[in-house]
Amino acid sequence: MLRRPKPSDSEADLIREQERYLVSGTPSTVKVIRRPDKRRGGGGEGGAAGVNEENGESPRDVVTIADLPDELPSLTPAPSKKSCFKATRVRFEDQDAEESLDKHDTHISAVLSRIVERDTSSAPISLPTFTNIAFPRVLRRTETDSKVLAAASAGGRKSIFARQIAAVKLTEVNAPLHSEAVSEARGPNFPAETTLREASGPKLLTGQGLGGPDTSTETLRIHQENQAKLQTMSPAEILEEQKKLLAELDPSLVDFIMARKAPSDPADGSSHQHGQRDSSSEGGTAQSFPSMSDELSPPPPITERELPFKPEKQWVHMGKLEPDKLEWTRDLPGPRRKGTKKAMQARFDFTGSLIPPNQDLPTHLGLHHHGEEPEELFHLSRSQVIAQRCLSLNTLASILAKARAGEYARVLRGSVTTTLLDAGLLFLLRFSVDDNVEGVMSAGVHALRALLVSDQDEEFMDCSFSWLRGLASFPLVPCATEEDEDEEDDQGLPENMKLTDQEKEERRNDHDVARQDVVKGLLRMKLLARLRYIVEVVRPAPRVVQDLLAVLTRIARHSSQAATQVLDCPRLMEVVMSEFLPTSWAAPSLPPPPSVYGLPLAAAMKLLRVLATSGRHACARLLNSLGVRERLSRLLSQEPSELLLEPVQALRVSTEAYRLWAVAASYGQACDTYIDLYSVLVQALQSVNRAVDPSDPLLAFQLQRVLALLSLLTQVTHTAGCHQEMRTTMLNSPGAECPPPPPVSWGHVAGLQASLVGQLKGLVKGLDQPGARRASSLTLIPAYLLYLGAYYHQLSTQDCFKPVDTLQELEVLTSAVLQPLMSHSAVQQIITNLKSCSAVCNPQCREPGPETTPSLPGLALAGWKDCPGLAVPSSPFPLLTALCVLLDSLTGIHKGLCRKFSGLLVSEHVIGYLGSCIQATPTLSHASAWVLRHEHHLLYLLLRLAHKVVALALLPWLLPGSEHLAHDLLSTVVFSKDFIPEGHSGGPEAFELAELKLHGGEQSPLGAPHLQAVGPLLREACVQLPSLRGCFLAHLTHLEPGVRDSRDAHLGRNPWMRSQLLPELGAGPALPADWPFLPLVSLYERMGLSDGGGLQVEELPHGALQAVSHCLQWLLLLEVWREEALKAVLPVAKLARLSCVFLSSSDLFLERPVQRLLWALFSLLTRPGRLDSIDLNQPPPGLASFQDLFTALLSQYEAVSFGDPLFGCWVLLPLQRHYSTAMRLAVFGEHVGMLRSLGVTPGQLPIPLERFTSPPEASLPLLCLYFRCLVTGGLRQRWCPVLYVVAIAHLNAFIFSQGPAEQEVKATRRSMLRKIYYLSDEVLKDHLLLFRGPRQQHCELGFDTYEQLPPIRAKHLESVLGTRGGGGGQEGKSTHTRQTQMGDEETSGEAGRHDTQ
Repeated sequence: MLRRPKPSDSEADLIREQERYLVSGTPSTVKVIRRPDKRRGGGGEGGAAGVNEENGESPRDVVTIADLPDELPSLTPAPSKKSCFKATRVRFEDQDAEESLDKHDTHISAVLSRIVERDTSSAPISLPTFTNIAFPRVLRRTETDSKVLAAASAGGRKSIFARQIAAVKLTEVNAPLHSEAVSEARGPNFPAETTLREASGPKLLTGQGLGGPDTSTETLRIHQENQAKLQTMSPAEILEEQKKLLAELDPSLVDFIMARKAPSDPADGSSHQHGQRDSSSEGGTAQSFPSMSDELSPPPPITERELPFKPEKQWVHMGKLEPDKLEWTRDLPGPRRKGTKKAMQARFDFTGSLIPPNQDLPTHLGLHHHGEEPEELFHLSRSQVIAQRCLSLNTLASILAKARAGEYARVLRGSVTTTLLDAGLLFLLRFSVDDNVEGVMSAGVHALRALLVSDQDEEFMDCSFSWLRGLASFPLVPCATEEDEDEEDDQGLPENMKLTDQEKEERRNDHDVARQDVVKGLLRMKLLARLRYIVEVVRPAPRVVQDLLAVLTRIARHSSQAATQVLDCPRLMEVVMSEFLPTSWAAPSLPPPPSVYGLPLAAAMKLLRVLATSGRHACARLLNSLGVRERLSRLLSQEPSELLLEPVQALRVSTEAYRLWAVAASYGQACDTYIDLYSVLVQALQSVNRAVDPSDPLLAFQLQRVLALLSLLTQVTHTAGCHQEMRTTMLNSPGAECPPPPPVSWGHVAGLQASLVGQLKGLVKGLDQPGARRASSLTLIPAYLLYLGAYYHQLSTQDCFKPVDTLQELEVLTSAVLQPLMSHSAVQQIITNLKSCSAVCNPQCREPGPETTPSLPGLALAGWKDCPGLAVPSSPFPLLTALCVLLDSLTGIHKGLCRKFSGLLVSEHVIGYLGSCIQATPTLSHASAWVLRHEHHLLYLLLRLAHKVVALALLPWLLPGSEHLAHDLLSTVVFSKDFIPEGHSGGPEAFELAELKLHGGEQSPLGAPHLQAVGPLLREACVQLPSLRGCFLAHLTHLEPGVRDSRDAHLGRNPWMRSQLLPELGAGPALPADWPFLPLVSLYERMGLSDGGGLQVEELPHGALQAVSHCLQWLLLLEVWREEALKAVLPVAKLARLSCVFLSSSDLFLERPVQRLLWALFSLLTRPGRLDSIDLNQPPPGLASFQDLFTALLSQYEAVSFGDPLFGCWVLLPLQRHYSTAMRLAVFGEHVGMLRSLGVTPGQLPIPLERFTSPPEASLPLLCLYFRCLVTGGLRQRWCPVLYVVAIAHLNAFIFSQGPAEQEVKATRRSMLRKIYYLSDEVLKDHLLLFRGPRQQHCELGFDTYEQLPPIRAKHLESVLGTRGGGGGQEGKSTHTRQTQMGDEETSGEAGRHDTQ
């Protein structure tokens, strides 16, 4: 084969290769064609390959290469061509052409007209430089010293002529002057730079503030005095004075001086450096003193000695050094000292650790080449150099890992993860994973794992797997916080034209999807196919494989849809099963194997377990299609020490295999494998005591394996307990579609109970041994208790159940195991940690950290091992929850055992913990839901066993997936007579006595309906408790599917389980916080306002009146006796929900039962202690503002109220003075017609009138509306007594106010007072002028009046009217008569008409 020529080949080598080519006869790779010369007129289609024989010209040889296009390809992207004259030709629309011509006019007349003389009165005059020659010498390039020329050009790039001029000046300055007296007076040791300074004058002093005629001379004299004083001072004195000046001066002034000194004349710097070099070379005593600009002044130009290398002669263009181009070879300057407390940009080293801003590190430890911005790593990741790309990605991975671990929480402000995601990190990592270089691709996968996976979250989920319902998990789907823009576009469109959810999703681009959901964005960018290619084709290193499996596991945790995509990815799961879960393998030759291909991996088994959690169909696919059943038998049929793997890896693989099997058993699947491996399981149980040896270095892994085994046995027991029920159902209904019973029956699991009870006794005895033995026992005991709870729960439903034998067995179990366990000091000690480890009592411990990203939800459990919590070793929650599960099963069989456990259930620490829970208000988030779910199980069990008081507090906390618990509480606890014992123990009577004492014995149901007796209503409600329960359960029928699924999960009905993945958290808790108002809200949604804003006048549905009455009765019971149960509902929300009674129908509020209950609730809401808590400025949940609801109430009142006092009081409540003026303006402006029917008297109103009249009204438009309604007769005392008093009070305070105000307010005040005085309605006039104060009780008017005006008011009235008789009463009337007889133009009628206009 012929070789290609090389640059090192000589001419003889080329000739030799040419001869070899000719001898070989190989055809040429190029083709010679004849192409006509177009410049000479050649052309034609066939002329390209022909010969121009007519002209006899020799054709041109054109060499063409195969697959090379004739035309040059276009550049992508092509640089845009720019014209240097384009900017001058730009014209704008508003530009004047004449002005443009004048601007570019260069005529002499135009130039002279623009000349402006400069003020030179204060400009300094510098004398010419003294020289020894009469005329300047002619410049010659050969005569200029090269050193002087180099010093003159040190300030920057200059032309040759400029450098020569500077060099000449420098030479002349350094030459001896003609005045000998000056040099003698200065002395021989006087520095040359001082002479230069004196000659050039001061740099900072300008003399502008002197004001004399000769400021330049005075400035020069001051400068010379300063220099002379500096010469007499020592260097230490100069430094001391400099420090004093810096301490006294303003820092901004110092910066200004630095800036003035920085752009100094280059000649000065050159001469200064030249003088220093001369003095140092001659061994003089000249010393350099530090100045204020040492830190900020640029470093001197680099010299040949300072270069880190020695220039060679053969280097091109290195014969002459160019300092500005060699600055990059200089060592990096030290970090600047920043004496500020403001936040600064974070710096990280290559391991992700934070670097202090003032710390200087070697170049190989920090990101010095990126300045101070970590975002520069993004640019480095796209570098041409592979090592730089790997370095940047690994550094980003370290930063993300430390951020997710919470190491930056106290030192950085904001979220590092959110900042990087907003900067485009996700797309950067996705591009890096697609890189062709394996090193870059591996670094990208590692950074992607650091972004998606939190090791501490995964460890917490593995630790809680063996807890009650620990197999279930919430999907890590972001909550829908942003509204879809397409929904706004679809408003108003018919249903057939609206886009479906799938079409909306397809229309969104990758950036929008990734911004709201990181995992969904990665799936949108086809990450799974790329990961499959890496695993199958690239076959990376072990660490990359572990990262890939961790990323796949996190994607599977996202949702059931994401898990399905993982399963459906072509060849992905097949590769995982064949490469990382093989059925046969050889022992690795080295302890850390160089490749994990062909070896079982625990991470792969965990991926299968998470995929199986997503649903029973996914689990069936794994078991039947992918061969997981065979892998389980292969891995579990041997002891971990016999698996030919590392001890740690073998234990982890065995543990994950048990967990996967437990998940499959929770669906009733893989139970035939239990029968096949029964002997293996028995052998594993018998070896538990050996496995938990405290001296074993792998004790933690052994404990996790035993816990996984017990979880498997618990799920198999639940499945076996359903065998009889399913078989009976199938036999009784042969034609129906019934699932077949599982292959495992109760007889297959009944024999393990005795062995497990014996091991539990041994663990209880092991509590006496301190240290690791006690810790191991406390870890394993909860799993044994959960198994026994499942066993006895299913035993009571079997045909083989023998009550007498079982009761004796339970008594033995209680006396031999449970009572010693509950009374043990170790258990009592950890129970004291209930409140400190509680997530409900300590919501601040579960608040989302700074690294919580909405688009990437997680548990946010960074550092959960270091702070009190549910999963720490000192937490009592796993043990206490498992113990309550067993006690609940035992007491369901043997009722007499309840009193034996009362010592634990009513202990001081348990009661204190429950009391703290009642006062707590936990918040719901992804970070708290995982922990709160387990604590809710304990609270539910405690209130079932002994404590009913926690039920109402627990109901609004229950999370999705706990609907069965809520239904059970409502059915058995909340509406029971035991839960509200006040109903049959004198509670209504006691409340009546308290009300009588509160109102002083006054009770007038006709005149004041709010004072009617509430006791009979309470007694009636207590009798109706069963009906109340039925009403609320009927309104919760929409939760029936969730209740059914939750019941199957909590009762161990495994064959009916559909998925271990809990519902999403986006909808909030299982029950809303305002669930007691649910019947009212449901009725309003059916009968309330329509979309157009009108009212739907329809007949109430059947049973609506009874449902509303039951709802109001329940609310009355809660408000009177269980007020803390509604503390989560804001008072404004209560008012808004009760308003649904008025908006749902035109006559529902007029019904007698509804009226009585609403009056009672209204009087409770408006008690003096509660009125201040009603904040109408805060929007109620579900509404944009209370103003919208109030507007609907006003419209409804005008339409259907018929002057009802209850509805009137409801409308008057928002009109109190301290609420928004907009609601009062709406009544007196837009709905003024309702004033004719708002006949609520002050005695009927349960709200004090002072809350309407104080403080005085400050809104001028509202005061004018008050006055207009009174004068025109729209507001009268007999029509609207309450608002009449309000208007009179505010107008009286306004017209007699004499405080400072704006001119418009003063003019309105005087005009209004004058018009009131001349009113023809004497009654209204007296009310406005003589008003004294509101009086709610025993007063027909509702307010008191003066007999005559007080002297101060009378004097003010006289000053406004300009008369002497401005008093009230008869004096006022006589004055009015006299003014009328005098023929005053402004009569009372005219005043009224003028005001109306």
